[in-house]
Amino acid sequence: MTDHLVAVVLAAGAGRRLRPLTRLLPKSLCPVGGVPLLDQALARAFSVTTAVAVNAHHQRTRLAAHVEERWPGVHLSVEEPEALGTAGALGHLRDWIDGRPVLVLNADAWHRADVGALVGGWDGARARLLTVSDPARGTWGDRRYIGAAVLPWEHVRPLPDAPAGLWEVSWRHLTPGADLDLVPHDGPFFDCGTPADYLAANLTSSGGHTVVGHGAVVEGEARESVVWSGARVERAERLWRAVRATDGVTVLVR
Repeated sequence: MTDHLVAVVLAAGAGRRLRPLTRLLPKSLCPVGGVPLLDQALARAFSVTTAVAVNAHHQRTRLAAHVEERWPGVHLSVEEPEALGTAGALGHLRDWIDGRPVLVLNADAWHRADVGALVGGWDGARARLLTVSDPARGTWGDRRYIGAAVLPWEHVRPLPDAPAGLWEVSWRHLTPGADLDLVPHDGPFFDCGTPADYLAANLTSSGGHTVVGHGAVVEGEARESVVWSGARVERAERLWRAVRATDGVTVLVR
């Protein structure tokens, strides 16, 4: 590992499409396979560098408490009064980044890609993006970005400290093969932005089995479902393709 490369985990989003789950937890703290998405992204980041930052805005107090308790070495970048987007988050961290290249990871992206390989094969000059084949939603032909990128300082330095997206201010001006590398990932990927994708990520992580969190009680039946820590499925209940977050919040995915 090194601190010549920094990593920024993007975790400031509101997760509106994932409500009502994100009324209970920030999207990045929603668990997949029993582990918060943020913790999985931070573990990837720390596999390649010792210099890691997380941005926070929505439910920032709860997110900050989680980071301070479990990841005391992480630099927390609080965005106020508004979230700054993917480009603005990096612009806001310009002084902390301080001329170094950046590994950018979306906290809500679930996959098993090796970010060490993404970084290790990088030429240091071109933006390098992890992508999957998605003919219906591809940005570059059939290639779709899946929330992991390595950016040289020259691409980061001009980014604004204001709300902006990396696609709008940077990536749409780049040409694959010239100043942009699109790295293929052939494994599963879910952005966990909707209940359907969130459930799919959990079931993929478990091999299709119901995921039961620590301290959850399942007395009834729960098939192809997620039961959060502390939640309960009563003896007379039959859950199928559902997320039981608390005793009062259950999301059905059909």
